[in-house]
Amino acid sequence: MGMRNARRRLVPGAVLGLSSFLAGCAAPSPQALGTLEWDRITLPAPVAERIVEVQVREGQAVEAGDVLLRLDPVRTQAQLEVARAQARQSGEALAELQAGPRSEAIARARADLVAVQAHAEDASTYYARLRPLGQRQLVAAAAVDRARADADNAQAQVAAAREALLELERGTRQEQVAQGEAALAAARAHEADLAALLEKLEVTAPRAGHLDTLPYRLGDQAPVGAPLAVLLVGAAPHARIYVPEPLRARVKVGDAVRVHVEGGQPADYAGRVRMIRSEPVFTPYYALTGRDAARLSYLAEVSLEADAAGLPAGLPARVEFDASP
Repeated sequence: MGMRNARRRLVPGAVLGLSSFLAGCAAPSPQALGTLEWDRITLPAPVAERIVEVQVREGQAVEAGDVLLRLDPVRTQAQLEVARAQARQSGEALAELQAGPRSEAIARARADLVAVQAHAEDASTYYARLRPLGQRQLVAAAAVDRARADADNAQAQVAAAREALLELERGTRQEQVAQGEAALAAARAHEADLAALLEKLEVTAPRAGHLDTLPYRLGDQAPVGAPLAVLLVGAAPHARIYVPEPLRARVKVGDAVRVHVEGGQPADYAGRVRMIRSEPVFTPYYALTGRDAARLSYLAEVSLEADAAGLPAGLPARVEFDASP
Protein backbone atom coordinates (compact mmCIF):
# COMPACT_ATOMS: atom_id res chain seq x y z
CA MET A 1 0.00 0.00 0.00
CA GLY A 2 2.74 2.42 0.91
CA MET A 3 4.66 1.56 -2.28
CA ARG A 4 1.62 2.37 -4.48
CA ASN A 5 1.14 5.77 -2.83
CA ALA A 6 4.80 6.55 -3.37
CA ARG A 7 4.53 5.71 -7.09
CA ARG A 8 1.41 7.88 -7.39
CA ARG A 9 3.27 10.82 -5.86
CA LEU A 10 6.20 10.43 -8.33
CA VAL A 11 4.07 10.50 -11.52
CA PRO A 12 3.19 14.27 -11.56
CA GLY A 13 6.80 15.21 -10.96
CA ALA A 14 8.01 12.99 -13.80
CA VAL A 15 5.45 14.50 -16.18
CA LEU A 16 6.54 18.01 -15.23
CA GLY A 17 10.18 17.14 -15.78
CA LEU A 18 9.45 15.57 -19.16
CA SER A 19 7.53 18.68 -20.22
CA SER A 20 10.43 20.89 -19.24
CA PHE A 21 12.84 18.65 -21.16
CA LEU A 22 10.70 18.77 -24.29
CA ALA A 23 10.40 22.54 -24.04
CA GLY A 24 14.15 22.80 -23.74
CA CYS A 25 14.56 20.68 -26.85
CA ALA A 26 12.24 22.95 -28.94
CA ALA A 27 13.78 24.27 -32.14
CA PRO A 28 15.53 27.65 -31.66
CA SER A 29 14.41 30.78 -33.52
CA PRO A 30 15.89 31.20 -37.02
CA GLN A 31 18.98 33.40 -36.94
CA ALA A 32 21.27 35.37 -39.23
CA LEU A 33 24.69 36.73 -38.35
CA GLY A 34 26.44 39.95 -39.30
CA THR A 35 27.84 43.17 -37.92
CA LEU A 36 26.63 46.64 -36.97
CA GLU A 37 27.20 49.34 -39.56
CA TRP A 38 26.41 53.03 -39.96
CA ASP A 39 25.34 54.75 -43.15
CA ARG A 40 28.46 56.35 -44.60
CA ILE A 41 28.93 59.45 -46.71
CA THR A 42 32.23 59.88 -48.53
CA LEU A 43 33.29 63.39 -49.55
CA PRO A 44 35.63 63.17 -52.58
CA ALA A 45 38.27 65.72 -53.58
CA PRO A 46 36.85 67.97 -56.35
CA VAL A 47 40.33 69.03 -57.52
CA ALA A 48 43.91 68.04 -56.81
CA GLU A 49 44.77 70.91 -54.48
CA ARG A 50 46.69 71.11 -51.22
CA ILE A 51 44.77 70.98 -47.91
CA VAL A 52 45.34 74.37 -46.26
CA GLU A 53 43.00 74.07 -43.26
CA VAL A 54 41.42 71.29 -41.17
CA GLN A 55 38.74 72.32 -38.67
CA VAL A 56 37.59 68.96 -37.27
CA ARG A 57 39.05 65.79 -35.80
CA GLU A 58 38.10 62.17 -36.23
CA GLY A 59 35.17 61.08 -34.06
CA GLN A 60 33.81 64.61 -33.74
CA ALA A 61 30.07 65.24 -34.09
CA VAL A 62 29.24 67.69 -36.89
CA GLU A 63 26.10 69.43 -38.08
CA ALA A 64 24.95 69.89 -41.65
CA GLY A 65 26.89 72.76 -43.22
CA ASP A 66 29.85 72.64 -40.82
CA VAL A 67 33.19 73.27 -42.55
CA LEU A 68 35.42 70.22 -42.31
CA LEU A 69 38.47 71.35 -44.27
CA ARG A 70 39.57 73.74 -47.00
CA LEU A 71 41.61 73.26 -50.17
CA ASP A 72 43.94 75.85 -51.71
CA PRO A 73 41.70 78.16 -53.80
CA VAL A 74 44.38 80.24 -55.59
CA ARG A 75 44.41 78.43 -58.95
CA THR A 76 40.65 77.93 -59.13
CA GLN A 77 40.06 81.59 -58.22
CA ALA A 78 42.34 82.68 -61.06
CA GLN A 79 40.52 80.41 -63.51
CA LEU A 80 37.23 81.89 -62.35
CA GLU A 81 38.47 85.44 -62.99
CA VAL A 82 39.49 84.46 -66.53
CA ALA A 83 36.06 82.92 -67.13
CA ARG A 84 34.34 86.06 -65.85
CA ALA A 85 36.40 88.22 -68.22
CA GLN A 86 35.53 85.95 -71.13
CA ALA A 87 31.85 86.15 -70.21
CA ARG A 88 32.01 89.96 -70.17
CA GLN A 89 33.76 89.95 -73.55
CA SER A 90 31.11 87.68 -75.03
CA GLY A 91 28.39 89.89 -73.59
CA GLU A 92 29.85 93.02 -75.17
CA ALA A 93 30.25 91.26 -78.50
CA LEU A 94 26.61 90.22 -78.42
CA ALA A 95 25.52 93.76 -77.55
CA GLU A 96 27.47 95.03 -80.55
CA LEU A 97 25.74 92.53 -82.82
CA GLN A 98 22.32 93.42 -81.45
CA ALA A 99 22.93 97.17 -81.82
CA GLY A 100 23.91 96.77 -85.47
CA PRO A 101 26.17 99.07 -87.52
CA ARG A 102 26.89 102.57 -86.26
CA SER A 103 25.36 105.53 -88.14
CA GLU A 104 28.86 106.81 -88.84
CA ALA A 105 29.77 103.57 -90.62
CA ILE A 106 26.66 103.84 -92.77
CA ALA A 107 27.48 107.45 -93.62
CA ARG A 108 31.03 106.50 -94.57
CA ALA A 109 29.73 103.73 -96.82
CA ARG A 110 27.43 106.20 -98.58
CA ALA A 111 30.33 108.56 -99.11
CA ASP A 112 32.45 105.74 -100.51
CA LEU A 113 29.63 104.89 -102.90
CA VAL A 114 29.42 108.48 -104.10
CA ALA A 115 33.18 108.57 -104.62
CA VAL A 116 33.33 105.38 -106.69
CA GLN A 117 30.31 106.48 -108.68
CA ALA A 118 32.09 109.72 -109.57
CA HIS A 119 35.21 107.80 -110.55
CA ALA A 120 33.12 105.38 -112.65
CA GLU A 121 31.41 108.24 -114.40
CA ASP A 122 34.74 109.87 -115.18
CA ALA A 123 36.20 106.57 -116.44
CA SER A 124 33.18 105.93 -118.63
CA THR A 125 33.35 109.48 -120.10
CA TYR A 126 37.03 109.12 -120.85
CA TYR A 127 36.46 105.78 -122.58
CA ALA A 128 33.58 107.23 -124.56
CA ARG A 129 35.84 110.05 -125.86
CA LEU A 130 38.76 107.75 -126.59
CA ARG A 131 36.87 105.02 -128.47
CA PRO A 132 36.08 107.06 -131.66
CA LEU A 133 39.66 108.16 -131.78
CA GLY A 134 40.78 104.56 -131.62
CA GLN A 135 38.40 103.60 -134.40
CA ARG A 136 40.04 106.24 -136.59
CA GLN A 137 43.43 105.03 -135.49
CA LEU A 138 44.32 108.40 -134.02
CA VAL A 139 45.32 106.76 -130.73
CA ALA A 140 46.85 103.41 -129.97
CA ALA A 141 44.50 100.46 -129.54
CA ALA A 142 46.21 99.67 -126.22
CA ALA A 143 45.18 103.03 -124.81
CA VAL A 144 41.57 102.36 -125.77
CA ASP A 145 41.69 98.95 -124.13
CA ARG A 146 43.08 100.42 -120.91
CA ALA A 147 40.35 103.04 -120.85
CA ARG A 148 37.68 100.38 -121.32
CA ALA A 149 39.18 98.27 -118.52
CA ASP A 150 39.28 101.27 -116.18
CA ALA A 151 35.62 101.98 -116.93
CA ASP A 152 34.60 98.39 -116.26
CA ASN A 153 36.64 98.26 -113.05
CA ALA A 154 35.04 101.47 -111.84
CA GLN A 155 31.57 100.03 -112.45
CA ALA A 156 32.49 96.94 -110.44
CA GLN A 157 33.67 99.14 -107.58
CA VAL A 158 30.35 100.95 -107.67
CA ALA A 159 28.49 97.64 -107.38
CA ALA A 160 30.68 96.54 -104.47
CA ALA A 161 30.21 99.84 -102.63
CA ARG A 162 26.46 99.68 -103.18
CA GLU A 163 26.26 96.16 -101.72
CA ALA A 164 28.41 97.16 -98.74
CA LEU A 165 26.08 100.04 -97.98
CA LEU A 166 23.05 97.78 -98.33
CA GLU A 167 24.59 95.28 -95.89
CA LEU A 168 25.12 97.99 -93.29
CA GLU A 169 21.63 99.41 -93.76
CA ARG A 170 20.00 95.98 -93.28
CA GLY A 171 21.84 95.44 -89.98
CA THR A 172 23.14 92.28 -88.33
CA ARG A 173 21.86 88.88 -89.49
CA GLN A 174 19.85 86.80 -87.03
CA GLU A 175 22.30 83.94 -87.41
CA GLN A 176 25.12 86.16 -86.16
CA VAL A 177 23.06 87.23 -83.17
CA ALA A 178 22.26 83.60 -82.40
CA GLN A 179 25.94 82.72 -82.52
CA GLY A 180 26.71 85.57 -80.16
CA GLU A 181 24.01 84.44 -77.74
CA ALA A 182 25.36 80.88 -77.79
CA ALA A 183 28.90 82.11 -77.12
CA LEU A 184 27.68 84.18 -74.19
CA ALA A 185 25.70 81.26 -72.75
CA ALA A 186 28.76 78.99 -72.98
CA ALA A 187 30.96 81.58 -71.27
CA ARG A 188 28.46 82.08 -68.46
CA ALA A 189 28.07 78.33 -67.97
CA HIS A 190 31.83 77.95 -67.69
CA GLU A 191 31.90 80.78 -65.17
CA ALA A 192 29.14 79.14 -63.11
CA ASP A 193 30.96 75.80 -63.21
CA LEU A 194 34.15 77.33 -61.84
CA ALA A 195 32.21 79.28 -59.20
CA ALA A 196 30.60 76.05 -58.00
CA LEU A 197 33.99 74.35 -58.00
CA LEU A 198 35.43 77.17 -55.91
CA GLU A 199 32.68 76.68 -53.33
CA LYS A 200 33.47 72.96 -53.18
CA LEU A 201 37.02 73.75 -52.09
CA GLU A 202 35.44 74.49 -48.71
CA VAL A 203 34.43 70.93 -47.82
CA THR A 204 31.30 70.94 -45.63
CA ALA A 205 29.18 68.25 -44.00
CA PRO A 206 26.07 67.51 -46.12
CA ARG A 207 24.29 65.93 -43.12
CA ALA A 208 24.62 65.81 -39.37
CA GLY A 209 26.68 62.90 -38.11
CA HIS A 210 30.07 61.88 -36.81
CA LEU A 211 33.37 62.23 -38.62
CA ASP A 212 34.70 58.72 -39.06
CA THR A 213 37.98 59.22 -40.90
CA LEU A 214 40.19 61.93 -42.41
CA PRO A 215 42.44 60.00 -44.80
CA TYR A 216 44.56 63.08 -45.61
CA ARG A 217 46.22 65.59 -43.30
CA LEU A 218 47.05 69.28 -43.40
CA GLY A 219 49.38 69.98 -46.32
CA ASP A 220 48.52 66.82 -48.25
CA GLN A 221 47.41 67.01 -51.87
CA ALA A 222 44.81 64.35 -52.59
CA PRO A 223 44.12 63.28 -56.19
CA VAL A 224 40.79 64.08 -57.78
CA GLY A 225 38.06 61.77 -56.45
CA ALA A 226 40.05 60.60 -53.41
CA PRO A 227 38.02 60.58 -50.15
CA LEU A 228 38.79 63.67 -48.09
CA ALA A 229 36.40 62.75 -45.26
CA VAL A 230 34.03 59.93 -44.33
CA LEU A 231 30.93 60.68 -42.23
CA LEU A 232 28.73 58.29 -40.25
CA VAL A 233 25.16 59.56 -40.51
CA GLY A 234 21.72 58.51 -39.36
CA ALA A 235 19.87 58.30 -36.06
CA ALA A 236 21.10 54.77 -35.28
CA PRO A 237 23.24 52.03 -36.82
CA HIS A 238 21.86 49.09 -38.77
CA ALA A 239 22.71 45.41 -38.75
CA ARG A 240 24.24 44.14 -41.96
CA ILE A 241 23.46 40.44 -41.99
CA TYR A 242 23.54 37.41 -44.27
CA VAL A 243 20.26 35.50 -44.40
CA PRO A 244 20.74 31.74 -45.02
CA GLU A 245 19.07 30.38 -48.10
CA PRO A 246 16.42 28.31 -46.17
CA LEU A 247 15.17 31.53 -44.50
CA ARG A 248 15.08 33.73 -47.59
CA ALA A 249 11.45 33.01 -48.51
CA ARG A 250 10.30 33.92 -44.98
CA VAL A 251 12.11 37.24 -44.68
CA LYS A 252 10.43 40.33 -46.10
CA VAL A 253 11.10 44.03 -45.93
CA GLY A 254 9.30 45.46 -42.90
CA ASP A 255 9.51 42.31 -40.72
CA ALA A 256 10.07 42.98 -37.01
CA VAL A 257 13.08 41.13 -35.56
CA ARG A 258 15.25 40.99 -32.45
CA VAL A 259 18.91 41.98 -32.72
CA HIS A 260 21.44 40.67 -30.22
CA VAL A 261 24.61 42.78 -30.14
CA GLU A 262 27.75 41.44 -28.52
CA GLY A 263 28.86 44.00 -25.97
CA GLY A 264 25.74 46.13 -26.24
CA GLN A 265 23.98 47.54 -23.19
CA PRO A 266 21.37 46.12 -23.25
CA ALA A 267 22.28 43.19 -25.46
CA ASP A 268 18.95 42.90 -27.32
CA TYR A 269 17.35 45.57 -29.50
CA ALA A 270 14.21 45.80 -31.59
CA GLY A 271 14.79 46.00 -35.31
CA ARG A 272 13.04 45.91 -38.65
CA VAL A 273 14.19 44.56 -42.00
CA ARG A 274 14.74 47.50 -44.35
CA MET A 275 16.43 45.76 -47.29
CA ILE A 276 17.19 42.28 -48.57
CA ARG A 277 18.95 41.49 -51.81
CA SER A 278 17.40 39.27 -54.45
CA GLU A 279 20.77 37.98 -55.66
CA PRO A 280 22.57 35.51 -53.36
CA VAL A 281 26.15 35.75 -52.20
CA PHE A 282 28.47 33.24 -50.56
CA THR A 283 28.33 33.18 -46.78
CA PRO A 284 31.21 35.15 -45.20
CA TYR A 285 33.60 33.38 -42.87
CA TYR A 286 32.11 34.75 -39.63
CA ALA A 287 28.61 33.52 -40.55
CA LEU A 288 29.55 29.89 -41.13
CA THR A 289 27.51 27.54 -38.94
CA GLY A 290 27.59 23.82 -39.68
CA ARG A 291 25.97 22.81 -42.91
CA ASP A 292 25.23 26.47 -43.74
CA ALA A 293 28.88 26.81 -44.75
CA ALA A 294 28.12 25.33 -48.15
CA ARG A 295 24.92 27.31 -48.72
CA LEU A 296 24.27 30.63 -50.30
CA SER A 297 23.07 33.57 -48.25
CA TYR A 298 21.35 36.88 -49.03
CA LEU A 299 22.62 40.25 -47.90
CA ALA A 300 20.08 42.14 -45.78
CA GLU A 301 19.96 45.22 -43.57
CA VAL A 302 18.03 45.61 -40.33
CA SER A 303 17.38 49.12 -38.98
CA LEU A 304 17.57 49.69 -35.23
CA GLU A 305 15.72 52.10 -32.99
CA ALA A 306 17.11 55.23 -31.35
CA ASP A 307 18.12 53.29 -28.22
CA ALA A 308 20.99 51.81 -30.25
CA ALA A 309 22.38 55.22 -31.26
CA GLY A 310 25.43 54.86 -29.05
CA LEU A 311 26.65 51.58 -30.54
CA PRO A 312 29.79 51.70 -32.67
CA ALA A 313 30.23 50.09 -36.05
CA GLY A 314 31.79 46.66 -36.32
CA LEU A 315 30.19 44.93 -33.34
CA PRO A 316 29.01 41.36 -34.05
CA ALA A 317 25.23 41.10 -34.35
CA ARG A 318 22.81 38.18 -34.34
CA VAL A 319 19.32 38.71 -35.72
CA GLU A 320 16.51 36.41 -34.59
CA PHE A 321 13.43 36.00 -36.75
CA ASP A 322 9.95 34.85 -35.82
CA ALA A 323 10.02 31.07 -35.26
CA SER A 324 6.53 30.57 -36.72
CA PRO A 325 6.59 29.45 -40.38
